[in-house]
Amino acid sequence: MATPLEILKKYWNYSKFRALQLQIIDSVLEGNDTLALLPTGGGKSVCFQVPGIIIDGVTIVITPLIALMKDQVSQLKDRGILAAAIYSGMHKSDIDRTLDNFVLGDYKFLYVSPERLLTELMIERTKRMKVGLLVVDEAHCISKWGHDFRPSYLKINKFRSYCKKASMIALTATATDYTQKDILEQLHFKKSKTFKKSFKRDNLAIKSFQSVSKNPALAELLHKTDGSCIVYAKTRKETQEISQFLNKSGISVDYYHAGLTNELRFKKQDAWIQNKTRVMVSTNAFGMGIDKADVRAVYHTHVPESMEAYYQEIGRAGRDGKPSAVYLIYNQLDIERLKTNLEQAYPSYEALAKVYQSLCNSYKLAMGSVPEEVFEFDAYHFNSTFGLKSIPTFYAMKMLENQEIIELNDAYQSPSRFQFTVTNEELFDLQSQNEALENFTKTLLRIYGGELFTNSLMISESEIGKVLKLSRLQVEKLLRRLEQRNIGSYFQQSGKPTINFLGSRYDADKLPFDRPGIRLKKKRDEEAVNAMINYVSTVKRCRMAQLQDYFGEENPDDCGLCDYCLHKAKQVLKVKEIINLGQKLEHSLPLMISEIYFQETTSTSLEEVIHYFVDTKKWILKEGLIELAK
Repeated sequence: MATPLEILKKYWNYSKFRALQLQIIDSVLEGNDTLALLPTGGGKSVCFQVPGIIIDGVTIVITPLIALMKDQVSQLKDRGILAAAIYSGMHKSDIDRTLDNFVLGDYKFLYVSPERLLTELMIERTKRMKVGLLVVDEAHCISKWGHDFRPSYLKINKFRSYCKKASMIALTATATDYTQKDILEQLHFKKSKTFKKSFKRDNLAIKSFQSVSKNPALAELLHKTDGSCIVYAKTRKETQEISQFLNKSGISVDYYHAGLTNELRFKKQDAWIQNKTRVMVSTNAFGMGIDKADVRAVYHTHVPESMEAYYQEIGRAGRDGKPSAVYLIYNQLDIERLKTNLEQAYPSYEALAKVYQSLCNSYKLAMGSVPEEVFEFDAYHFNSTFGLKSIPTFYAMKMLENQEIIELNDAYQSPSRFQFTVTNEELFDLQSQNEALENFTKTLLRIYGGELFTNSLMISESEIGKVLKLSRLQVEKLLRRLEQRNIGSYFQQSGKPTINFLGSRYDADKLPFDRPGIRLKKKRDEEAVNAMINYVSTVKRCRMAQLQDYFGEENPDDCGLCDYCLHKAKQVLKVKEIINLGQKLEHSLPLMISEIYFQETTSTSLEEVIHYFVDTKKWILKEGLIELAK
């Protein structure tokens, strides 16, 4: 059997492992359930790919990131290792064929999203596979106390029962001590080992500043920065607006968000990876798992929701170890938005009861009944029928799911969206040339309004079909035609969203909420938001040290690179200069201030020198006379 180092040399052409990698690999090969906490760029993939090659059987990698699946599968194939991925949008026949390759034993690495683990097809094929290793990437998603909890991750334990002989490795770049404990508990780790590398990134210079004109400030910084960059924006609309501004400023730029089609996202991503596009403006959907080491700078034009999310995103800069910059440009509105989002994430119990009652009315569920059917769910139709607003309802549904009252499938998280890619005037010209096009586009505008020209909006094909008396299939075809003619951008929902009621039909006013748990979760989220706000808006401590402290590292040293450390270093130099000038004057004392000849060849003034030596009680100043203190 080949050793880990032999595998590393053969497939990666590296002569040695990075810090902790070999210890983590040895733990996996010993059959331990292993938790690995490595910062972004710390080489997490090697920690499971090397033992995955050595261990007999299939390695199943559970990850929510399509970009990571595509990127890592491509890299493994380039190294001569057979790998494949199953993700949303794939045809059933393609999934069937892919899984057969693993049953036959030809393929080694199977990447799959957590939502697909408990499908009948996946379960039946997994039973026939020889699974040697289960990998849980972005493991913080399984913790309700983490920054990115996803209920679909709770399916992993049940899925593991179909892979009884497989050991498990869970990996993440961001987890507080509390989240780490929860990961171990949720994954039922038994014979386990935890490895944790320092969160310090020695090559990142972190800076944060407030600006009322963020786009011009961003453009100025980008003009001063060479190499590949990522700009993170809060919304899909902002990615496009910022991209347009930067393009007019002469910067090679594109935008990226989850509302684009898979094909368009992959095209934009590849152009950036190959440095055909220098700057990518994106929501946080971009960058995770992409193996691009030469990103020279990461910019935020908003305040992220937590230190975990922020650390993960800035970690995409300088993965090659070379000096790289991190900037956060914000204003007071960003701070207020962060607080508002937190409040929205915790709807009142009255609001939750109203949404739950509306769901029960929608599906005509009798009190006390135990609905076993999985129902199709059309968010737009549901909201319009019961007079509910989309954003509060979205958060209410998430809370009901987190409380295990309902269960939503993956399609609910990614509804169909549409946006016009032409101007109002251009669309009017096109309408005048085509009556069918005019009728369809006017209907879209009548239902969703003019915001379709500026933002990618959630749409309902069935609702559009009702108005036009067309089938859903016909509407989908017309929307795709608009995209083919470059009139609009259409992101089609993968599959139909469904809702499953867990347990019996409750009285809406007596829902079994874990109220102490919700209060505790909200308290922790408030602490996380406040930590982020304090981090951004105050310059009282080293930025990197603050991040290390947040993740539980004790007594971290200053980085020497961030805005705080640079300011501190300037202050130290200033004091040295003042002392030097004062000491030169001391041999002439006592003197009247008016008698002192002070040659200002430096930025330090006579007043600064006097203040320092008087404040430190080395000099005495009385009625304009300076003399040495006795």
